[in-house]
Amino acid sequence: MSDFKINFRESANANIVDLKGYLDAHTAPELENALQKLVNNKQYNIVVNCKNLSYISSAGLGVFMAYIEEVRKNKGDIKLTNMSPKIFNVFDILGFPLLYEIYNTELEALQKFTNH
Repeated sequence: MSDFKINFRESANANIVDLKGYLDAHTAPELENALQKLVNNKQYNIVVNCKNLSYISSAGLGVFMAYIEEVRKNKGDIKLTNMSPKIFNVFDILGFPLLYEIYNTELEALQKFTNH
C-alpha cells in the first residue's frame, strides 16, 4: 500500500490541493480535514491536482461529494485536474464529469476561476 500525501499551494485566485498516492477509506479523512480547513478559512476556490494520485476508492470520491454543496453555496467550486486515464475512468463511471469540471491541466482550471 502506497502512502497518501496532501500538499497545499496558493495561486492568485484559488487554493491548489495536490494529491499523491492511495486515496481510500483509510486516507479519506486526511482529504476531508484538508477540505474542511479550506472551508473554515472561507477559501472556496479549490483546484485538486490528481497528477500523482495512483488510486481512489468510493470513500475518496465521497469526500468530494461531501464538500461540493457548501463550496458552491459560497460561490466557489472544486475543479479537478491532471487525472491519469485510470483515475479519470473511476470518476467517469460514477458520473462525476456531470457534477465537476475536470481539466487536463492545472492552468486550465485556474483560468476558469479568473474568468469566473
